[in-house]
Amino acid sequence: MTTSFPPAAAAGLAPLLMPAVAELVPPAWAGYRPLIVEALDGFLGRLSGARLDAIVAAQLELPEDATAAARVVALARACPSLHKLGQVLARDRRLDAQLRVRLQTLESLPPETPAEVWLPLIRAEIGAVPHLEIAPQALAEASVAIVVPFARHGGIAPDARGVFKVLKPGIEAQLAEELAIWAELGDWLEARSAELGLPELPYRETLSGVQGLLLNEIRPETEQAHLAAACRRHAEDPNVLIPQPLEYCTPRLTAMTRIDGDKITEATGHRPRLARALYAALLAQPFWQPQAQTMFHADPHAGNLRVTADGRLAILDWSLVAVLDREARIALVRVVLAALAQDGALFARALAALGRPVREDALRALSAAALAEVRTGRLPGFDWLLSVLDRAATTRALEFPESLVLLRKALFTLAGVVAELDADCGAVPLLLKHAFDARSFDPRGFGPHVFAGDLGTLWLSGLPIAARWWAGYWQDWSGGRLPFLPVPG
Repeated sequence: MTTSFPPAAAAGLAPLLMPAVAELVPPAWAGYRPLIVEALDGFLGRLSGARLDAIVAAQLELPEDATAAARVVALARACPSLHKLGQVLARDRRLDAQLRVRLQTLESLPPETPAEVWLPLIRAEIGAVPHLEIAPQALAEASVAIVVPFARHGGIAPDARGVFKVLKPGIEAQLAEELAIWAELGDWLEARSAELGLPELPYRETLSGVQGLLLNEIRPETEQAHLAAACRRHAEDPNVLIPQPLEYCTPRLTAMTRIDGDKITEATGHRPRLARALYAALLAQPFWQPQAQTMFHADPHAGNLRVTADGRLAILDWSLVAVLDREARIALVRVVLAALAQDGALFARALAALGRPVREDALRALSAAALAEVRTGRLPGFDWLLSVLDRAATTRALEFPESLVLLRKALFTLAGVVAELDADCGAVPLLLKHAFDARSFDPRGFGPHVFAGDLGTLWLSGLPIAARWWAGYWQDWSGGRLPFLPVPG
């Protein structure tokens, strides 16, 4: 029997909110509608009474004819975990366009918390600092923090402009409460999914992994370390700007240089160039780093990406990062090369190196389907690779480590932002350009050396590769799958 959860019993909430949630589930995912509605009902029913009352009040403030999207966005603003989920989904082109537009309002929110709340928090952290002027109004409000501008004038130090990023009052307790509920719902989600006949998904493991990663949002010292590392990486890049941490940082407060600019999706010019700069800075450059581990920005929604007046790309909010080791990056290269070589065994081994195989039958089926896609005309590019990783997770062929789970979600978000800037911008050309850039050749081991070595191996085995292509082509033809591109001889 499915584990039961108390309903969101506050007066008037369920009739207003649950139909709105059900309405916004895309038709292609209609089978998931009961699961989503029941899970949200269980989540809300386990929140504290005070928080539930605040959510009800926010819903009642909306007009009676408020759209379903408006109601869901109002709910997301009241819950940091839902707020973050909304930011991630805001550029997902698989969702309804009206919902995406609404969710995009969560990327950059106008400040609502009054100064009498956050100003004492800042003063308590930094004390009395001569020549430092804190603005009377906040600049922005994120899912867990408030951004407040300041200026330093006179004294020995040069004038400077910066921002404080201070945690919202009580946010740690709110996020801890929500993440604990989602972790508890993991078992129920898997059981209820089976009852509904839905594909078996690793809800429990995914929610548990994301829990630890989201907790970095409320750890300012972690973001400060990430900021310093990102500044070092991009120090010589004239096209990229990263906020620099300043001396006023504390374990509960981040102080950094202020970067003014427009939200990247609102840029009026240079959009194709900005799309390429995004893939270069957030994908290609970290991917080919020679270090044993490399850091990827794991929250690249449009609110964290700005364009300065001189056309530079500013990358903000480094709370969440995904760390990928060299072996995982090598395995991703080999997944693509194995698809080109039509080598099912190598493909399965490379894919398995990215996580823990759970269902060998699903892994074999995924390998066969992915190779068939390449034979019948789909190039093994960025979108193809993301779809392969997504299917590996949804079919439970593999169980991915926490960092790769976060990276997959980040790359989907990044692809959505890039597509809005330039639908024709491809990640693969930029990856290849950086792979063979002279600056990428490094004696420490990773980069084009592995890529070129694997290409050499494939070239030497050209005859078996041709044979596999032709054998696959015959299977496609006999099975009624017609290729869109000629098969190499």
